[in-house]
Amino acid sequence: MKSIAVIGGGITGVTTAYALAKRGFQVTLFEQHRYAAMETSFANGGQLSASNAEVWNHTSTILKGLKWMLKSDAPLLVNPKPSWHKISWFAEFIANIPNYRTNTIETTKLAIAARDHLFAWAEAEGVDFDLKRQGILHIYRDKKGFDHAAEVTQMLAQGGLTRRAVTPEEMRAIEPTLAGTYFGGFYTESDATGDIHKFTVGLAAAAERLGVKCLYGQDVTDLHSDGTQATVTAHDAEGAHTRTFDGLVVCAGIGSRDFAAQLGDRVNVYPVKGYSITVNLPDAASQQAAPTVSLLDDETKLVTSRLGLDRFRVAGTAEFNGANRDIRADRIRPLTQWVNQCFPGINTRQVVPWAGLRPMLPNMMPRVGAGKRANVFYNTGHGHLGWTLSAVTADMVAEQVHQASVQRAPRVMPAMASA
Repeated sequence: MKSIAVIGGGITGVTTAYALAKRGFQVTLFEQHRYAAMETSFANGGQLSASNAEVWNHTSTILKGLKWMLKSDAPLLVNPKPSWHKISWFAEFIANIPNYRTNTIETTKLAIAARDHLFAWAEAEGVDFDLKRQGILHIYRDKKGFDHAAEVTQMLAQGGLTRRAVTPEEMRAIEPTLAGTYFGGFYTESDATGDIHKFTVGLAAAAERLGVKCLYGQDVTDLHSDGTQATVTAHDAEGAHTRTFDGLVVCAGIGSRDFAAQLGDRVNVYPVKGYSITVNLPDAASQQAAPTVSLLDDETKLVTSRLGLDRFRVAGTAEFNGANRDIRADRIRPLTQWVNQCFPGINTRQVVPWAGLRPMLPNMMPRVGAGKRANVFYNTGHGHLGWTLSAVTADMVAEQVHQASVQRAPRVMPAMASA
């Protein structure tokens, strides 16, 4: 395999294209929008958070979902309208509860490994993405939440992550702008934050410098593979085009499920909507009142990141409502209220709302690797940790493509010595 098509220009597609190009492949990236990172990779919470590696396959998640089903502003909201996709997804989600500990530890290992790749790539390519390496502080208002976090910390430690408990006094020392009363917290100094959109756009430009052909405005409709060659049919302003490649990698977010079905594979991705607000900090008072250390509020399921001097990002919640992209006021309002409560000195007159659909698999683990066809691969289903895990899964799938290419390369017989 020499020529590879990458389907999707979000964080996983761009990192995959970059990792493949670094290995010498001729890469063509297909993206439906005019630019990279215009969907789920546009305005997420900004955290590169190994400390958030806990998977959701826990009995408490099911109980909270049932409890909050009719509460429109709940951190976890499930539309009760049934569909076969949703039912099958939740059945597999429940079936993976016994794997909660194992998958949390494995995710932690992946997240730690991803850091080295991501930071090295950004440094090598000169990508500026408002990186802050000041750690992440998890905050808890009661003993129950704090005690559960202590159990999670033990699993994170098994995965190689150091996270320490902190008192309310230590929390105020770590982030003096945080208002409110708390039972305690956990602080991970090695975590970081940044702007995922700026990073993805910057890495896409770096990939193009390495020879990646980025085709934007491409509505990919059909994928096909016979195991030796793969075809990609896409529509653009000039009509439909079918291109042939030696192999392809599907990194299409919530679209990965349908593409996989065309290729004879099952990738049970479900769209889980998350919301964010970007609070513009137009004055010195707001800039001083906004935190510089990233936070994760476990009770409200919200995360924060400081993006440069004049932007503050708050994101989170999970909504199971199919491929609905509506930005609902009743889901955005709690985010703004949270800012007003925890950081009352911030001026929230200039708030930009956003919503994105996280591609989640029932076991909360990304699908990374080969499909049924010898030249088809997947790097998708990263859920709430798409940016955190993207660099390592891109490197993993690129290496698998490389190994498959080596195995398929024709053997050259040595020349016979003359008599």
